[in-house]
Formats: sequence, structure tokens, C-alpha cells
Amino acid sequence: MAELTLKAQTPLRGYSNRFGDTRLSELSDTAIYSIGLALETAPALKAIKNSLGTDWPEPGKSASSTDGVYRLLGLQADQVFVLFSAATASDGQSQQLPNLGQNTYTTDQSDSWAGLYIEGLSAVAALERICPIDLHSSVFEIGRVTRTSMEHLAVIILHEAENRYLLLSPTSSAQSFLHALETSLQNVIPIPIDN
Repeated sequence: MAELTLKAQTPLRGYSNRFGDTRLSELSDTAIYSIGLALETAPALKAIKNSLGTDWPEPGKSASSTDGVYRLLGLQADQVFVLFSAATASDGQSQQLPNLGQNTYTTDQSDSWAGLYIEGLSAVAALERICPIDLHSSVFEIGRVTRTSMEHLAVIILHEAENRYLLLSPTSSAQSFLHALETSLQNVIPIPIDN
């Protein structure tokens, strides 16, 4: 009998590509958890601050723990997404979200979302072609996050740094989402003209 070995793969198989001055690459080794608040919010917020090292962000904003391990995305008043490294430690165990007590509802969303980074000088121009929100840095500042749609696909967008955005879209449409971003980048990158 043949021995079969299964190997975990990300939704976009480790995709990374450069389009002129801009890189599009898959988010990897990152866990994504949803945290919802129960009716007793004060104990939950205290547990989150103590366990994750940061305050609960307002909707539309993000917050990072002081040690940089956790990033909270404020999606609505009573729900955040938490992103953190899922890389396997030397003991063979993967990083887990700490226990936040009985006043929160946590759900592992890691297999439900595909993530892409778009970074570079043409990032905003490419996103503006397919994103209905104003991404100018004076409006959508660094650290802002929102739900939107791109090419009729659900997207969570985080402005991580200057010309760097993290995009999360459901894994069920990951290939279509990647195609939309590639096409948009190809349409904004100038083509060199030989003289």
C-alpha cells in the first residue's frame, strides 16, 4: 500500500509577483481569529488588554500589541479580527490565541480568508481602479481598516504603512480576487516604449 503524505497549502500557493515598482504577495503563516464581545463587555475588554497587550480598537481602526505580536482590526463595535503569527515553534506547536475568558466568543477564521499584500508606488493607483472607497492617505490613514468590495468580491482592507495594504478576501473566491488585482496592476504599470 502506498504511503500518502498530506501537505498544507495556502489558498494562493505562496503567490508572489512584482509588477514594475509594486509587489503583490500572499499573506502566509498568519492566524486570523474573530473575537466577539458578550453582554458583559468590561471584563472582556480587560481580558483582551491583559492577554493581547492592546486596547479594543474603534470600528475602522486597528491596534497592535506593544510587542507587535497581535494586530486587532476593528470591524464593528462588538467584533474584531486578530492577526498573529501561526508559524510553528521549535517545540512543534503552532501559536494559539490566549484564552480570553467567558465574556468573549472566539472563532478561528484562518482557513476562511485569503490574504494579499500590495505594496509599492502603484499600489494605490491599482486599488483605486477596483475599490469604491477613497484610499488617499489623507482620508484612509495608516492603521485604518474597513470592509468593502472589489470587483463584486468581499474584502477587508487595512492600510498598514505608506503604499502598503493588506487585503483579506474569502478563500472561496481567492483566485478571482488575485486575478482582479493582477489585472488592475497590469493596467496601471507603464509599459516601456523602445525608441
